[in-house]
Amino acid sequence: MNIADAREKCKSSLTRIPRDVLVVSVLVLASTASFFLGYLAGRDARQGSEPAPTGSVTPLGTPAEVVTSSSGSRYYPLNCPAAQRIVEQNRRYYASPELARAQGYEPADNCTGQ
Repeated sequence: MNIADAREKCKSSLTRIPRDVLVVSVLVLASTASFFLGYLAGRDARQGSEPAPTGSVTPLGTPAEVVTSSSGSRYYPLNCPAAQRIVEQNRRYYASPELARAQGYEPADNCTGQ
């Protein structure tokens, strides 16, 4: 069997299926594939995120309450999602919000509990 014969065989098989059934089948398959590709992409994105380091300490060894970025001007509670996005090398921990304010940092607008 060559390619031309295979094409004719497929074409004759498809002509036996009602057009409406064929269109609905293609739509169902495409939407199912899109859903699962989106699900897998979201799952991969979540694997990179880690919980906030609640056991973090300041350079002096005291428990940290807030974190800042070395390149930013805001401080965040450790449980804030924005704090989790700060790269570890850029994190600066403070024992209290007051100490962060004393260093010139302001509270973040997008996190509560400051």
